[in-house]
Amino acid sequence: MSPGTLKLLIAGAAVALILAISATWKVQDWRYSGQLAKQAGLHKDDLAKISSAAADQVQAEQGKRLALEQQLTTSDQTHHRALTDAQRDQDRLRDRLATADVRLSVLLEDSASCSTVPSTAGAGGVVHGRTRAQLDPAHAQRIIAITDAGDRGLIALRACQAYVRTIAR
Repeated sequence: MSPGTLKLLIAGAAVALILAISATWKVQDWRYSGQLAKQAGLHKDDLAKISSAAADQVQAEQGKRLALEQQLTTSDQTHHRALTDAQRDQDRLRDRLATADVRLSVLLEDSASCSTVPSTAGAGGVVHGRTRAQLDPAHAQRIIAITDAGDRGLIALRACQAYVRTIAR
């Protein structure tokens, strides 16, 4: 074999090897392209399912939040109404005390009397029962102010408890 033939044989083998590698490469490319396209489609489907589930979850959470806000608004309106009613009642009582329509009185303990028979009515009134002492209007006003603050505190406490119960659900 001559060196020229040997070179030609080696060049032919190299070309055949390159063609074989190229053909193998092309076949692998086709196979992997198909697999990658299939995986991309599956991935796309998975992402669509995940997105749909996340959107459903967000919508459900927004519905819960809206319902909670409505409950809190209703509760707030109820407690505001109770507070304004209590304030109106206190104002009426304060006005009636100021005009002497109503007088506050306290029961007096009669330690000398152990009898269950009611005491006789005094000359100034027709009230039967235990002896009472009327309070000075200024003291009555202070007592009403104290009870007003207590009523407001109780209403505020009920509002806070309702808020916590609503949030805790």
